[in-house]
Amino acid sequence: MSTTDLIEAFWQARQQGIHFPPAYFGKLGIDEAYAVQLGLIDRRTAAGERQIGWKVGLTAPAIQQQFGFHEPVFGCVLDSKPSGHVFAPGDLIAPGFENELCMRLGVDLTGTVTVDQARRAIDAVYPSLEIIETRGPFTEQIALALADNAQQKTVILGPPAPLPLDLTLIEARVSINGAIVATGSGDAVLGNPLNSVVWLAGKLGAYGRSLKAGDIVMTGSFTRQFPINPGDQIETVFSGLGTVRTAMSQ
Repeated sequence: MSTTDLIEAFWQARQQGIHFPPAYFGKLGIDEAYAVQLGLIDRRTAAGERQIGWKVGLTAPAIQQQFGFHEPVFGCVLDSKPSGHVFAPGDLIAPGFENELCMRLGVDLTGTVTVDQARRAIDAVYPSLEIIETRGPFTEQIALALADNAQQKTVILGPPAPLPLDLTLIEARVSINGAIVATGSGDAVLGNPLNSVVWLAGKLGAYGRSLKAGDIVMTGSFTRQFPINPGDQIETVFSGLGTVRTAMSQ
């Protein structure tokens, strides 16, 4: 089946609320999955949505172990919300969250770049929560999950701050309903969250895409992924950087 036909098949399934078409279980390669993802995003933006950036996922050992996939992945970001946003239970499909630093680019980045080039390209960093949805059997069908935009739903952004000198030393302290459930540090994200930007610039180049000035980049979770349940109050404090919060009503 041609790439065009694959994109059309997944688009038609999406219109019916089917995010992981069963006919393609175990039959999609990773390159095909990314081609479908990008094709679907092109259709969504043509229909009026706006791509505002990218996500890098499966970067921390805790996340890779959680899902049994041991290389980073990318997805597209089409929506953000401010810290404090409250979701209704019906807003999200089997939701969860990850605790991340989100970088905003001040200049374009294309293809092979160094860590220093990535650092110079970033004009702000946000404490953030990636809100994900498990819209199908993610662990068993990683390729279909990539075609379905790698679980991405939206991003909760705290206040922007200048890029700290050493991202590896930042600690994330994660609380749900007032109880600390996890801590993690920046070096869990590919050794340094800047490495996510380097990886993404190179990976996108292989698919004819690039990072643009103004894009935001979710660099990957400091901890494992957590589910969101009705009534949950979520807060993550990033040391020396800021706090980000979200919640789900009952």
